[in-house]
Amino acid sequence: MKKNNYKKVYQFKIVLEGSKPVIWRRIQVPENYTFWDLHVAIQDSMGWCDCHLNQFETISVRPREIQYIGMPSDEFTETEILAEWEERISDWFSLDKRKAMRYNYDFGDNWNHKITFEKILPKEEKTKYPICIAGARACPPEDSCGINGYYNLLEIINNPQDEEYEEKMEWLGGGFDPEEFDLKEVRFDSPKKRLKELFSNE
Repeated sequence: MKKNNYKKVYQFKIVLEGSKPVIWRRIQVPENYTFWDLHVAIQDSMGWCDCHLNQFETISVRPREIQYIGMPSDEFTETEILAEWEERISDWFSLDKRKAMRYNYDFGDNWNHKITFEKILPKEEKTKYPICIAGARACPPEDSCGINGYYNLLEIINNPQDEEYEEKMEWLGGGFDPEEFDLKEVRFDSPKKRLKELFSNE
């Protein structure tokens, strides 16, 4: 099935785990998307810069039963990682079987997201997919040391008397509003172009 030859779209809700109040997005993507395509859509809708590694994981109480989809690496030979550009979301998500997976971005900061498959909808001919239809709150700045580091950062910038205040404000470029999210500003890049750039940089 070619990228433009599809009749249905999959709707997902993306929640950044550990965020309170919740940082989230709701997106719709073509049914023939691969996990690489979904990865790019998640990055763009959340506001990440896609400058670190990522990985999808099935959710299971038994670690040995967890399956991984991401970027295969010779460094981790003990764990099988399926190539995300070869695995289609329609083969993994089902409303009556698997409704959720975990998406981990930046293995240093460990930004874990819960990806919930909500529904299948007919493609609207005048709509360009993927599309972000809802969401709340700003994506944390890159390299802010995970969810705990992010909330520590917010405490610092909310206290001008903190000894790290000026340093952090300069690092943020002068300011940061954790409540800011404008649906109209979400822009989606081409997954094919992003994948080509990835391999050309290796």
